[in-house]
Amino acid sequence: MASVRIQWLGHSGFAIRDGKTALIDPWFDGNPKAQGGVGSAPKADLMLLTHDHSDHFGDAVALAKKTGAQVVGIFELIGDLKAKGIPPAQLLNGGMGMNVGGTVEVVGFSITMTEARHSSTLGAPVGYVIRTPSGVTVYHSGDTGIFAGMSLIGELYPIDAALLPIGSVFTMDYRQAAKACALLKAKSVVPMHYGTFPILEPTADRFVAELSRVSPGTRPIVLAPGEETTV
Repeated sequence: MASVRIQWLGHSGFAIRDGKTALIDPWFDGNPKAQGGVGSAPKADLMLLTHDHSDHFGDAVALAKKTGAQVVGIFELIGDLKAKGIPPAQLLNGGMGMNVGGTVEVVGFSITMTEARHSSTLGAPVGYVIRTPSGVTVYHSGDTGIFAGMSLIGELYPIDAALLPIGSVFTMDYRQAAKACALLKAKSVVPMHYGTFPILEPTADRFVAELSRVSPGTRPIVLAPGEETTV
């Protein structure tokens, strides 16, 4: 199985590179942890959106136009992008999107939409299980609290890398995120959605310590914004 590069773009944004490049919740303008604005966003073949809050969806229209990427999201969110002028051919299923439980193949990536426990205006918040072209499985939970169904996700899919929020207030805190790794049986985890604003957990230190206690088989990978790792 070839190695896959995962770059943290700050907050909940990631680039996953395996021949093609997939962006997940890329947010640049107004993001104090991002390196540059929308103009600095990497080239992409695919963009996945978890929900419509501005710190995840705010740059979606601009980035879709800039990159020409195929855009994946829940039905209502994709419909909103269509109404805002993104061509149907660039949107999943011609502008219909998908929904929780479904699996689609886009530019060599297999993408399964999962539930997430959060809020949104357009449709429901979601996460994604992503199998890359070379067979690496990455789970991006989106903004969520912990939920028992994570154990089913881990049972169905061998998670090579989980991308999980640890910031609390709006998502899981460090204790829930560590327990989520145990439920998912994740081989490794990259923490996200922390340190962006003063209200959030400032560092990953408490998460890493808790992880060693409740899910010692999961390897923590703590990245700085812009840094990448391979899995």
